[in-house]
Amino acid sequence: MWFVYIIKCKDNSLYTGVTNDLQRRFQEHKEGRGAKYTASHKPVKLEYFEEFENRSKSLKREIEIKKLTHRKKKDLIKSSIS
Repeated sequence: MWFVYIIKCKDNSLYTGVTNDLQRRFQEHKEGRGAKYTASHKPVKLEYFEEFENRSKSLKREIEIKKLTHRKKKDLIKSSIS
């Protein structure tokens, strides 16, 4: 299983990434080992994720999500809660 995820950072920015181990990857981000961006923006919450059968599909979805505006990403997060 592969995942695309969105993390909310302390400054309310959103970081999107891909992993095959969601909990491990979020922990890496929290410890400052996940990505340069999250090392400096301090992740606070895993806000959203989608599951995929392979890495290729998850990477394609990651690109789609990264092209969204901040508002559209927030709408995507909200829609998963409802």
